[in-house]
Amino acid sequence: MDFRPDDDQRALKAGMRELLKARFPRERLREAADADRSGPAFDRALWRALGEAGLFSLRLSEKDGGAGLGLPEAVLVFEEAGRALLPGPLVATHLAAGYVPGAAEGAAVVTAVDRPGMVEHLDASDAVLLLNHPGVHVLSTAGGTGREKLPGRPVRSVDPTTPLYDVRQLPPAVTDHAMQVAAPGADRLRREAALLTAAQQLGSASRTLEMAVDHARTRIQFGRPIGTFQAVQHLCAQMLVRAEIARSSVHAASLTMTACDISAAKLLADDAAVRNARDCLQLHGGLGFSWDMDVHLHLKRSWLRLEQWQGAYEAEEVLAAALPNGPAEGVPDHRFREID
Repeated sequence: MDFRPDDDQRALKAGMRELLKARFPRERLREAADADRSGPAFDRALWRALGEAGLFSLRLSEKDGGAGLGLPEAVLVFEEAGRALLPGPLVATHLAAGYVPGAAEGAAVVTAVDRPGMVEHLDASDAVLLLNHPGVHVLSTAGGTGREKLPGRPVRSVDPTTPLYDVRQLPPAVTDHAMQVAAPGADRLRREAALLTAAQQLGSASRTLEMAVDHARTRIQFGRPIGTFQAVQHLCAQMLVRAEIARSSVHAASLTMTACDISAAKLLADDAAVRNARDCLQLHGGLGFSWDMDVHLHLKRSWLRLEQWQGAYEAEEVLAAALPNGPAEGVPDHRFREID
């Protein structure tokens, strides 16, 4: 069986890359990062453009206005989003398509929360997916801001393009504002969210590898490109191995959708994103630590995604639970429930 992307999938991936080059070039990324000091404004025009391009409706059926594609195609698209460091609650809005009016078209911004903790882009959200119950509930923020409907304390984010809010108390299953929707179930959506986040980490790991190789080819030291030095070659080779192992794991998990495969994919993609960004920064030397370089933005975004949807501790417990003897006695079991 050939697991390589087919022609249509490669065209979809290339199309997404071209769209992001046109609508979210490096200059826009830098503007978003620099605006943090005065409070970044959410770019709703970009959000609508992403909706028109089909990013959020990708997996909806054609009769519902979508492309009728599957999770493997969504992974390829989110890989490109991670490569470009596209900001915003992309995963939550993608999951909300078909359940929250306007989400599929990019007319609505949807964030999500599955436990007390950090929620991204809460003030800009039109709705919040509540995944802290077996059923999926939607909290509308109409008539106010997300922070008014779901109280959260703004906190300083490590990523300058991702505003964070600390939400300590989630609403019960039934409230005057939260409505249950006919979604596949919170477990299923959490699993898909973890995989799509892993795909973004993979895209970031691939991009920092490219940045490192490009720098190694052009940076001259002692009269020759630093890429000719064995230590630099080994560093780049290790980055490539990490990215390719993560790629195989993420793409395989998009086909199997098992709890173990998704947990392994998230662990490997997280590791590749963080370590590749660190190695890229090291290879750039003193330049890598400057604000003008993009590598620090990849590192900060990868740190942020480490705990999104499934942290390392939870992923490791899922894998440990699948061992013949199960999880260690007294250790909480954080497995996703299997779906028929």
